[in-house]
Amino acid sequence: MDTLYTAVATATHGRDGRAVSSDGKLDLQLAVPVEMGGNGQGTNPEQLFAAGYAACFASALGLVGRAAKVDVSEASVTGEVGIGKQGEGFGLAVTLRVELPDSVDQATGRKLVEQAHQVCPYSNATRGNIPVELVVE
Repeated sequence: MDTLYTAVATATHGRDGRAVSSDGKLDLQLAVPVEMGGNGQGTNPEQLFAAGYAACFASALGLVGRAAKVDVSEASVTGEVGIGKQGEGFGLAVTLRVELPDSVDQATGRKLVEQAHQVCPYSNATRGNIPVELVVE
């Protein structure tokens, strides 16, 4: 891989700490979600992963849409990242909900979403590691 950009962030104190990017543009209080016994007074790694995956997938969808000459610029992607017990540790599961513009028919939309799933770096990183469900709305 020919690296184009490297993001750098540091987390301290795990899920009850802070996450800060090397450029200072990201500086977040972290907290365990209420559903997992925490106080929920900050963001959590699953929310960060959901936001990153959704943004990356939306960009991949725009790329394949432009190549196919289909306007998907008004599409939105919602990432849902679940965490749960898996064996002795924990595992993740992802659902990506893609809302396409009304001008895109269901078959074309599904094809573009599947193509985006092949080029999105997050999809490539998770493929075979965690379940990812694609929902076209």
